[in-house]
Amino acid sequence: MRFLIMVRANAVSESGALPEEALMAAMASYHEELSRAGVLLDANGLKPSRDGFRVRYRGGQPTLVDGPFAETKELIAGYTLIQARSREEAMEWARRFPAPFGQALDSEIEVRPLVELDDFTPNAAVERFRQLDTPRP
Repeated sequence: MRFLIMVRANAVSESGALPEEALMAAMASYHEELSRAGVLLDANGLKPSRDGFRVRYRGGQPTLVDGPFAETKELIAGYTLIQARSREEAMEWARRFPAPFGQALDSEIEVRPLVELDDFTPNAAVERFRQLDTPRP
């Protein structure tokens, strides 16, 4: 099972400020531990929403909308993708995640399982996805 650990954005991450060295060290240690355990698939921080854009669909038609986006509580500042044997194992790894903005600032991470191809009823479209040349556990 793959799980996405999402770091919720806040005013600090939306300002474009990069983490202090102590926080970077804590994050490096945590991700090294994930890697040694063989559960780390990917991890990255995200630039502020002012550098991004959204594609909004109305009536099936796409429209590009440039950032920044006002509701920081709805934004993601970074992520870690892990593969765990169970929800409980993912919860244990999430409990060990360092405070994303240090001890002085309140913060939140959200963890959600990814939809896997095995979750779908087998059909031709699912098989087409299985044939894609992308890494899948």
